[in-house]
Amino acid sequence: MATRTVDVALATSGLDASGKPVRTPLVTDAAGNAIALNAHPPVEPDFGGEHMLINIGPQHPATHGVLRLVLELDGETVVRCVPHVGYLHCGFEKIGEYRQYNQIVPWTDREDYLNSIGNNCAFVLSAERLFGVDITPRCTVLRVIAMELSRIISHLVWLGTTSIDIGAFTPFLWAFQERENVYQLLESWTGARLTTSGARVGGMMADIPDGWLDRLRNFVRTFPRTIAEVDGMLTRNAIWVGRTIGLGAMSASEALNYGLSGPMLRASGVDYDVRKDFPYLDYESYDFEVPVGTQGDVYDRYLVRVEELRQSVRILEQAIARLPDGPVNVDDPRLILPDKHRATSEMESMIHHFKLVMEGPRPPVGEAYVPVESPKGEKGYYMVSDGTSKPVRWRIRPPSFVNLSAIPKMVEGHLLSDVIAINASIDIVMGEIDR
Repeated sequence: MATRTVDVALATSGLDASGKPVRTPLVTDAAGNAIALNAHPPVEPDFGGEHMLINIGPQHPATHGVLRLVLELDGETVVRCVPHVGYLHCGFEKIGEYRQYNQIVPWTDREDYLNSIGNNCAFVLSAERLFGVDITPRCTVLRVIAMELSRIISHLVWLGTTSIDIGAFTPFLWAFQERENVYQLLESWTGARLTTSGARVGGMMADIPDGWLDRLRNFVRTFPRTIAEVDGMLTRNAIWVGRTIGLGAMSASEALNYGLSGPMLRASGVDYDVRKDFPYLDYESYDFEVPVGTQGDVYDRYLVRVEELRQSVRILEQAIARLPDGPVNVDDPRLILPDKHRATSEMESMIHHFKLVMEGPRPPVGEAYVPVESPKGEKGYYMVSDGTSKPVRWRIRPPSFVNLSAIPKMVEGHLLSDVIAINASIDIVMGEIDR
């Protein structure tokens, strides 16, 4: 088995002459001389002027949604930042209290809409713990495939849009081409691209179609070349390095204190991944590594996410190899609709179909919470049952909301132009924040 973690600086930059990992990329001028990269923003002279308040957002290109940042500036240096999250897809959790469990699945599409099928699988995992249901081996592997494809989509969107925010356009085209390839896979499986609604309590909405695995194998075989192209374009690029190193740095203790998770936490040197620490879907049996940074700045967050793309490919290769035959849904008439032939020819099946559609499955009285490692961090769904077909309470632990809370700390003392790069490095989706 491979080691648990991989140092992203070591994986990307190699070793120096003494055998120590090199974190800072080698950037040279035209004469070949090394350029020292300043990890701290320049200090502006104090002219004794008044502070100024400005708004950034809530237009999409600057803030990735309806986020509005109120900045207090001393010259071009940020003194204070107050984020306003705006309004988008409001009331998820309250609406869920008036829906059957499978009817909530489409709402999970619309939280983090770059991780739709991953949200679907995460929600039904929590519901299945409430129902006391164990899914089939084939469903387990298919959900791992779905969640890793969803992670790749999310990281590609982050990589492409962050490149544009910082000034690089070509990686955006590369990332979105690969994103399109994944969307075509999801569309042929679920019939939808962005809002998949692909999971059900006890299984999936459908099994994969014929020939789908061959298309997935082709993607897994070709995708690493795109990762290598992005790595070659950005990792040692002087402009990219100058716009990312030293910005928005969070130490390990600060990241833990703010409750950060996912790449934001791991970039600060904290080795925490829900797939390893609280395994689900048999993730403990997969051979993959957890990228961990050292400085917790924008550059380390970039390195962590690029390495996670490689690790997702490793997981997909293993999932393809181990995908078993068999049913994708559990054999439980309390949860799964009978097939069409039985529903139209057998009285008992017709009754089960009618009651499931009209009333919904009824879990026992209790509560459940299952955390997963979403692309943006630890996401969990908590639900309480009183024995009826609708949850009494449904609450979401959204990583984007928690990670965004640290932006006042991260941007303080940096220049106005750096706020865009720092905000982009958090990788937020506003539907998960205002929910």
